[in-house]
Amino acid sequence: MQRRTIQEMMTMIARLSGVIAALLAGAAPALAQTAAAPMTLNGSGYYEAPAANVMVFSNWYDGLFADSKISGVEIVQQGARIATNGDVRLSSTPGQWDATARFVDRKVDAATGAITVTLEYPDYHWQYRIRSEAHGGAVAVSVLLDAPVPAALAGKAGFNLEFLPAAYFHHSYMADGTSGAFPLYPADAMIATAQRNPASGRAEGPGAEPTAIAKGSRFVLAPEDPARRVTIRSTEPMQLFDGRNQAQNGWFVLRSLLPAGRTGKVLEWTVQPNSVPGWLRAPVIAHSQLGYTPDARKVATIELDRNDRRALSARLLRVGEDGTMIPVATAPAKRWGDYLRYSYLQLDFSQVRQPGTYVLEYGQTRTAPFRIAADAYAGAWHPTLDVYFPVAMDHMFVNEAYRVWHGDAHRDDARQAPVNHEHIDLYAQGPTTDTKFKSGEHIPGLAVGGWFDAGDYDIRTQSQYQVVRSLVDSWERWRPMRDTTAIDWTRRKTEIHVPDGTPDLLQQIRHGTLQLVAQFDAVGHAIHGIVEPDVAQYTHLGDASTKTDGLIYDPSLKLGEERNGRSGTPDDRWAFTTKASALNYGSIAGLAAASRALAQVDPALSKKALAIATRTWAQEQSHAPDLFQHGNTTGGPLDAERFSAAVELLRATRDPRYADAVQQAWPTIEKSFAFTLRDAVAAIPFMPASYRQGMIPAVRAYAASANTAAAANPFGVPITTGGWAGSGTVLGYAMNAYTLHKAFPDIMPADAVFRGLEFLVGNHPGSDISFVSGVGTVSKEVAYGNNRADFSFIAGGVVPGVLIIKPDLPENHEDWPFFWGENEYVIPEGAMWIELAHAAQELAGGSVPAIAADQRK
Repeated sequence: MQRRTIQEMMTMIARLSGVIAALLAGAAPALAQTAAAPMTLNGSGYYEAPAANVMVFSNWYDGLFADSKISGVEIVQQGARIATNGDVRLSSTPGQWDATARFVDRKVDAATGAITVTLEYPDYHWQYRIRSEAHGGAVAVSVLLDAPVPAALAGKAGFNLEFLPAAYFHHSYMADGTSGAFPLYPADAMIATAQRNPASGRAEGPGAEPTAIAKGSRFVLAPEDPARRVTIRSTEPMQLFDGRNQAQNGWFVLRSLLPAGRTGKVLEWTVQPNSVPGWLRAPVIAHSQLGYTPDARKVATIELDRNDRRALSARLLRVGEDGTMIPVATAPAKRWGDYLRYSYLQLDFSQVRQPGTYVLEYGQTRTAPFRIAADAYAGAWHPTLDVYFPVAMDHMFVNEAYRVWHGDAHRDDARQAPVNHEHIDLYAQGPTTDTKFKSGEHIPGLAVGGWFDAGDYDIRTQSQYQVVRSLVDSWERWRPMRDTTAIDWTRRKTEIHVPDGTPDLLQQIRHGTLQLVAQFDAVGHAIHGIVEPDVAQYTHLGDASTKTDGLIYDPSLKLGEERNGRSGTPDDRWAFTTKASALNYGSIAGLAAASRALAQVDPALSKKALAIATRTWAQEQSHAPDLFQHGNTTGGPLDAERFSAAVELLRATRDPRYADAVQQAWPTIEKSFAFTLRDAVAAIPFMPASYRQGMIPAVRAYAASANTAAAANPFGVPITTGGWAGSGTVLGYAMNAYTLHKAFPDIMPADAVFRGLEFLVGNHPGSDISFVSGVGTVSKEVAYGNNRADFSFIAGGVVPGVLIIKPDLPENHEDWPFFWGENEYVIPEGAMWIELAHAAQELAGGSVPAIAADQRK
């Protein structure tokens, strides 16, 4: 009797310990339950139970890049999206370039709680429907066929649901009661196949597919963890695969083959993510990880679960040298309202001006330390210029102390792309080459300068000239003399953290200009870019110099044969060269801007860049524009690119012809002022007073729209909802505000500059992490750079940031780098961050802006 009482007491103590731990974590305790809480279809069109959601085609495949892991049936559990791509697929571990179904329609029956989605594989003239409905605490997902699986897809078509590997590391599973453990690293047996999977990252050799980890009709994932437990039952056998055996960005995949020869309901899964009544997402205190200057507006945004009704206090604490936390008086936090799926409070501590180290606290949630200091923004751009851009330098050996980032890459650039060819990554070649080179022929002179576009290694010309112009703007406005990088173009070598006597910003401008000039020298016009010839090279992760053999391809040699500096291996990158006037104009703008910045450090290149720009402008004016367009590699809107070219040529030459071109373009440009205002304002010093006066209505309209955007969410900046997150949009919004504030201070205040900076470094939905790696106390450390397979980062890189998973989930994964729409570094955002950090420091009184070179002449 006494022994039983002791056991009961121990059980009670264990339960009480769990309750205390939950309270300390800021979450309400989960109560024991005898039955799962019911799933219901909510007003946002997805199924909901406490701490568990099932979305059914609230999102679907990105038409530009196919599988972006945002589609089909998806599971959100305790605030994290842990499963996606629930759909009929043609492979057990599909990759980015595997076929996906075409979305036809989605119908929601609010009365019955059913969602029916119609999709099709057009190449097989085959449609199917996926129907879902709540079933107690689960969602029943069925595949409905009016016609049997086509013979060509029998044994291939199956219903898949993919689970995020990082969510299941260190967890177990059960298949029909038999236990197993999710592997930290893929190590399953492979079987040879007749065809090679496009996701494999190999351009030659046999095909191979992973074997199943486990099989069963009932799977329980993470039975030991209430936050990740998912139970799935199927009417057809299921198999569990590890997609990482095929590619590093693969997921754990549950799959049931569709039975052949049947129609109607051919498959039903019952999907039950564990529901925890009373669970509350821990509060997030969004704030600037960089801190604030003493006189700055200081507002922290506290993000709460909508069911969180606790009356907790928000506090600001000053950190003493001895570790004491001294409360600092502030006004109480005020309710802002609801945005997306969360509720928000705001704590305004603007009146606190004493320099020091501080933390914010809400209930049991406490932030990392941040500063209040006059130099809070100083140096925020250093990692981007010191590390990120040097690492991104193509055609160079890049070394940092003991570490080689990459060898001298792409010495064999580049081969002429074949005509009438649609390529990967939004590149395409038109019906002619528009060069003197035949398809597949080597184009000499392109293996110089330029930066890797993003987490991949291509040279995208549109990005190159955008970056050059952005860096020139930083140089002309602020004259940053920082020198921590040694660059030797003769030896093609870059040393990080080694001064060489030349400002690093000018050296980066020169490196981008070398590539732009090389294109005109090689073929006479701007090209779309230089990109890998196949998916195998495109998916390369590791040292960029190992992507190709560095030897020019010679078709007379055998595969693998090398002779006289040439190779029989066709691994050289392709140059896409179809003429596009938009690209020419964009390159004109970049070259004209560069000519000003390089005038003292490289007079010869400066003169050549300007000569190419003026000559190409004259050529473009002599004929109808070349309007070839494809994807995002052929330049921006023609009118905008032409206007940019006219403005930069005007700034470089003061020639009245370009002033006339600016004036003539203004009525058209005014209609898209939000996208062209920085160019429009840059022309003001060289235009008659009437030009500035005529701009005022557009400035007032933009200021009003900016205020509207600021009021739409608690963060005061526009937040995009597309498949690529919006850091770039926020950077543009902030720099637009800076530009207009400098030119029209009576119309446009400077507030949006600081709101934009604060958003980038932590004051945003979903988390408080800085989206600039290495900048701020807590910053992005798992990103989609070219070292993403190591779950690492590149200091100074800027990631896209908060991706809104429709309809209402703000997401940025720090545990899985392969979400490119959230985590991929791109060079234009890096250059814009350098501008924004300087702008904020200037407006905060931290620096005196230099007089722009074009204003001193």
